[in-house]
Amino acid sequence: MTRSVHTRIDGHVLEITLDKPKANAIGAATSREMNDAFEMFHEDENLRVAILTGAGDRFFCTGWDLNEGAEDEPDRNYGRWGFGGLSRNFDLEKPVIMAINGYCVAGGFELALAGDILVASRNAVFFLSEVNVGLTTGAPSVSRLLSRLPRSVALEMLYTGRRMDAQEAFDLRLVSRMTPEGGAMDAARDIARDIAAAAPLSVRAEKQMVNMAGDLPPQEAVRLDSQGCFTMISRVLESEDSKEGARAFVEKRPPVWKGR
Repeated sequence: MTRSVHTRIDGHVLEITLDKPKANAIGAATSREMNDAFEMFHEDENLRVAILTGAGDRFFCTGWDLNEGAEDEPDRNYGRWGFGGLSRNFDLEKPVIMAINGYCVAGGFELALAGDILVASRNAVFFLSEVNVGLTTGAPSVSRLLSRLPRSVALEMLYTGRRMDAQEAFDLRLVSRMTPEGGAMDAARDIARDIAAAAPLSVRAEKQMVNMAGDLPPQEAVRLDSQGCFTMISRVLESEDSKEGARAFVEKRPPVWKGR
């Protein structure tokens, strides 16, 4: 059977490409393939950052494969971490960059919202079409959408399926960079290289805090910290890399990170 998910490793960066003609829709089998890719990312200590993109220049992902939805008993086994390998992957402590090209629709938009950093080519289009096809978004996606966009805009998108182009997404800071058509992957690779060059344990600690406290009031974050919930902080402070970072700064040379 032809695989719909391709992976490529470039140093410390894992590139994951969804390749499901013609619109990069995700059925249960494809979702399990994506779970496998993110499982590899999770387990491989050499990998520090991942990029997810869609093959071609017209579709990032159009969400759940409605051909499966029309079946009497559709396969709902999406894999360990849910749809696309990310929707319920709440403990992943490594960053994921979304390189969005073309249509980013329904479950595809939800998948993008589960990423850390979004970059988009100028032809990207974002919308949640679930209410127009008798479905709903996933509950985690509602929370993510409301945290990333002004409430009135987010609710309009949820309730009507209205579309947002790349310029509006950039203006509202949903995406951090907008590129010419075909340029999203280059921008994502630039960011990935910067992340991969940073101290890996420090990056993981930052993401752990984002995961656990990113939407909390500061006093709640302090409470979690005082309870020792941010376990990666102590790993960073006790690591060889923390000493290496200080030495490299004093010696005016690039640090050599070991991830320990």
